[in-house]
Amino acid sequence: MSDQNYKNHVRFYAPHHFIFYPISLMLIAVAIFMGRKNPELKYIWWFLSVLTILITWLSFMLRQHYAMMLQNRLIRLEVSQRYFILTGKDFEESEVKLRDGQIFALRFAPKEEFIALLEKTLKENTSAAEIKKQIKMWKADKHRV
Repeated sequence: MSDQNYKNHVRFYAPHHFIFYPISLMLIAVAIFMGRKNPELKYIWWFLSVLTILITWLSFMLRQHYAMMLQNRLIRLEVSQRYFILTGKDFEESEVKLRDGQIFALRFAPKEEFIALLEKTLKENTSAAEIKKQIKMWKADKHRV
């Protein structure tokens, strides 16, 4: 596995991204097509397409919601702990000034770059994408959900 960095840090979950969602999209397309092709059954096909859309959307939201909420809490805890270890101070004062994305981006910074990036972010309100781009020695997060 290659080293993780800004360009390759996005992670896919194959059963959802490459199997479930493409099949769902095909079912929606077929239902819409059949609804247009068979006027006498169009309401049944439209109902099936709307039902498939709702099931697909719900599966995406539920799959993401619980895992992401837990992951976000863990990242905040990790960043807070790392800040305390490096500075001996509570992270709460800085944390309230940062957006979630900024905190999540800072987790990729190694300890050598973390404090400088945090201070720059607080001073310049740097975006999450810019924080990630400024990291020189990317600290991989290979245990994400």
